[in-house]
Amino acid sequence: MVGIVIVSHSFKLAEGVKDFAGVMAKSCPIAAAGGMPDGSYGTNFGIISDAIDSVSSEDGVIVLVDMGSAIMTTEMVIEEKNNPKIKLADCPLAEGTMAAAMDSEMGMSLEDILIDLEQVRNERKLDY
Repeated sequence: MVGIVIVSHSFKLAEGVKDFAGVMAKSCPIAAAGGMPDGSYGTNFGIISDAIDSVSSEDGVIVLVDMGSAIMTTEMVIEEKNNPKIKLADCPLAEGTMAAAMDSEMGMSLEDILIDLEQVRNERKLDY
């Protein structure tokens, strides 16, 4: 099963998205990587790296991020791990996490989940 990692500048936001996704996809491996070691806002290389390791499997890992330095820090972690089965998704954090977790639980491949997340990225919330 593909693992999911949620990277946010906020510990509470990452944990909240993880908890919510866990309600919908109970068996999907999901890790939150939010905030700094002291609880302040920010992103931390070690926290992100450990989160990826905690959900890693031969099926791969998809990482979703909130903004800014979360992207940069996650890219550095992925580059260091040098594993083609760790992918950064370009989509909204909450909606993407929900879709990715449910897709993973249904047994979809890493590649198919990423295709689904492209649709999530482009989905409109309002029709007007």
